[in-house]
Amino acid sequence: MSSDSINAETIVLHAGHRADATTGAVAVPIYQTSSYQFDSTEHAANLFALKEFGNIYTRIMNPTNDVLEKRLAALEGGVGALAVASGQAASAMAIQNIAEAGDNIVSSTDLYGGTWNLFANTLSTMGIEVRFADPADPENFRKATDDKTRAYYAETLPNPKLEVFPIAEVAAIGREIGVPLIMDHTAAHGLCRPFEHGAAIIASSCTKYIGGHGNSIGGIVIDSGTFDWEAHKDRFPLLNQPDPSYHGAVWTEAVKPLGPIAFIIKLRVTLLRDMGQAMSPFNAFLFLTGLETLMLRQERHCENAAKVAEFLDGHDKVTRVIYPGVMTGEARRRADAYLKGGYGGLVGFELPGGMAAGKKFIDALAMFYHVANIGDARSLAIHPASTTHSQLSAEELAASGAPEGYVRLSVGLEHIDDILADLSQALDAV
Repeated sequence: MSSDSINAETIVLHAGHRADATTGAVAVPIYQTSSYQFDSTEHAANLFALKEFGNIYTRIMNPTNDVLEKRLAALEGGVGALAVASGQAASAMAIQNIAEAGDNIVSSTDLYGGTWNLFANTLSTMGIEVRFADPADPENFRKATDDKTRAYYAETLPNPKLEVFPIAEVAAIGREIGVPLIMDHTAAHGLCRPFEHGAAIIASSCTKYIGGHGNSIGGIVIDSGTFDWEAHKDRFPLLNQPDPSYHGAVWTEAVKPLGPIAFIIKLRVTLLRDMGQAMSPFNAFLFLTGLETLMLRQERHCENAAKVAEFLDGHDKVTRVIYPGVMTGEARRRADAYLKGGYGGLVGFELPGGMAAGKKFIDALAMFYHVANIGDARSLAIHPASTTHSQLSAEELAASGAPEGYVRLSVGLEHIDDILADLSQALDAV
């Protein structure tokens, strides 16, 4: 780091880079290259054998991506990170790094629709079972666990249900029996630090709040360095048994002199190397640019979203508002315990007319963009039942928190008067 600050506002500007060593450039250069010159055959052999670290090929590592990885690891308090092609790739790879055919993970039921499909359908074709647990009772995760369970998985601020996950409670259960908690932190970067509550791994989309401008697709996996993979050798054979793809290297032993980075190193040099979900260095540059204003943007997102929730909560055409700041009971307690500085930029609400009303509202919007994204500087809206969650049954829609009349808003940075005016006229049209 070029600064030893522990404050997020400083970290997002300074971590991992001060100036380019050759030119003195302050902005992180875009290393738009596929390959890197080796000093000698010995140097090349050492790199490929992991006897020393350095650049080999941009499918595996890149200097621009490296700064993004260092900066996000510093922001979340991790020991290392890996930038990948998308948030979906991050989620899949984080699981595949420790689970194989015959294994299972236990996931929260409160999930983004794309992740639900990945878990319920695609991972099963690879032989990885996903068991779903209702996070309303953290003990449901323990009940679903057996000796083949390799991870727990959840979203910090679940999209679209928006009920904050009980991170500390489930993480404590997992650490007691040797199961790491993987958090999809996409909607809450800058608002919560899951590692401080016991989570082991973060797997997020950079496309949303990190980038903030809807111009790039990318994902990040961050390793806390606090989970003891070696203490649970039987549960994690992929990290504790010889890996034939690296001459029998045992990852928990091979990287021990470098620190507690077995998970993130294996992820880079096996899955990323072999499957190729690499982030473009140009996208990494755009994410770095967006990251610099993350904390400022989150302040405005939270401020505007709170006012939108208040407006919708008092509107006679809205039957229910889904937003942490208007929740009560345990849901509100968790929101207050985990989210600091605001309740996020996402607001959901239900219309009494079901599918037809949801579609009509979306079609009537004038300023809000109708897109499948969140976390943009612009205000966005979508009707999940007919788009992002359209592959789900009516029962699955309800379980995921997106019934047929549900509309999800990603509240942007526009003037609040203009945001409320557009919502008002669209509601009048329903």
